[in-house]
Amino acid sequence: MKRFMEKVNTLIESFPYIKEFNGKTVVIKYGGHAMTEESLSRSFALDMVLLKLIGINPVIVHGGGPQIGELLKQIGKKSEFIGGMRVTDNETMDIVEMVLVGKVNKEIVNNINMVGGKAVGLSGKDGGLIKAKKLYHVESGKEIDMGQVGAVQNINPEVLVTLDRERFIPVIAPIGFDDNGTTYNINADTAAGKIAEALKAEKFILLTDVEGVLIGGNLASTLVKADIPSLIEKKEISGGMIPKVNCCLEAIDGGVGKAHIINGTVEHAVLLEIFTDAGIGTEIIAGR
Repeated sequence: MKRFMEKVNTLIESFPYIKEFNGKTVVIKYGGHAMTEESLSRSFALDMVLLKLIGINPVIVHGGGPQIGELLKQIGKKSEFIGGMRVTDNETMDIVEMVLVGKVNKEIVNNINMVGGKAVGLSGKDGGLIKAKKLYHVESGKEIDMGQVGAVQNINPEVLVTLDRERFIPVIAPIGFDDNGTTYNINADTAAGKIAEALKAEKFILLTDVEGVLIGGNLASTLVKADIPSLIEKKEISGGMIPKVNCCLEAIDGGVGKAHIINGTVEHAVLLEIFTDAGIGTEIIAGR
């Protein structure tokens, strides 16, 4: 009986959140071990289907860096990075698009559909979703050309609105295009944040391989936007966490309700973050 009561209490705890977020959009950046480990990828798929069934609209934007690197290695092409971004010549761009759109995207779609969902795979080219422009890495005042690496210029959410209306779950590969038809490789965190802004999402969730933002070695459950610059300046937020936090801040500035950085290696991480009082990661809010 105790075990059943625990289940009931969990449902009761989640009820206010289900009510609050019904009809709202949640944009999730999906990557890391959460995407490559079978048990985690299945729990993620179940989370997405459950969200849709209770009236919350998940939109998934995925990465695929390790898979791209592996295929490049197989064909004897060395991966090169500048400022954390993959240098993308014409040949590499073909591989990036093939892996992200043709392989990773379809695997995620299949996982969701296999557990009872209705997922549709897209790239930023579909429906004119992600308009891009060439991105340069700036170092010592000089622009360094990284090839077909892009920044988001504009998001046209019309295709996503249409899919939501028909109860589909969009799964998006972060590939963009410009006015000349040139294809660009876009950082998945950035693409997800900009899509969250365009949709005025209630939540923007970044799945990572760490707990969240650690301050003094302890997980920060909540961070306020105004406090973050000083935490970066004092190096309490450092390394690869800085661009993720900045991505969250941009999303909040663009109208997103809250941003979350959570550990995707925990099964059902998204549900635990959204539907429990404590959550499992770091939420970033505009103010108290």
